[in-house]
Amino acid sequence: MKKIVEFRGVHKSYEIGSQVIKANNDVNFEVLDGELCVIVGPSGAGKTTILNLLGGIDTVDEGSIIVAGKDISKLNKKELTLYRRYDVGFVFQFYNLMPQLTALENVELASEICNAKSNVVDVLKQVGLESRINNFPAQLSGGEQQRVAIARALAKDPKILLCDEPTGALDIEIGKQILTLLKDTAKINKKTVIIVTHNLAITEIADRIIQVRNGKVVNIEINENPKPVSEVDW
Repeated sequence: MKKIVEFRGVHKSYEIGSQVIKANNDVNFEVLDGELCVIVGPSGAGKTTILNLLGGIDTVDEGSIIVAGKDISKLNKKELTLYRRYDVGFVFQFYNLMPQLTALENVELASEICNAKSNVVDVLKQVGLESRINNFPAQLSGGEQQRVAIARALAKDPKILLCDEPTGALDIEIGKQILTLLKDTAKINKKTVIIVTHNLAITEIADRIIQVRNGKVVNIEINENPKPVSEVDW
């Protein structure tokens, strides 16, 4: 498999009052196309900064981030907007759905913004929501709302799917359903899925595990035998 993501000597700092926080300090790693990668570490380790930089939400102070052969660290604001629109799908902990739109309309909106050719109903069927497409978010459970969020991201047909604590607001059984869906997205749909989490148990399902601490990558492990989601407990 070819590389889809490369971080090369990435640095990112933030000023909080008179204090400078090094959120990412010489971060280096790669992710291969079609892998399920889990980036894990405690709160404040720099995981979300990595995700924000990779998603084009924030920009590096130093270093390069290569996505599908494109150095996104050299893009201007307009180019970054287009990158976020077309190349990246986002799944957040708290869904971020439009409350006044149905499940179908939430996914259609994302598809229309990026002129995707996906059949929105088919994508919602793929995530198991064929009977809920006309429901509003308030009429859906947390797990169903997260499925809509995943469908919304997949409808864009992105190069990479970035998930920030996607099971953090869910109980364990619903969380496992979401993880199964994300794993199937990588294995069946051949999408690169990157999950950021503090939950070490989730690493057992990953192809690649990147451990982050104090703004640095402290370990990278290739998991030759990822566990089925059903065997993971936390």
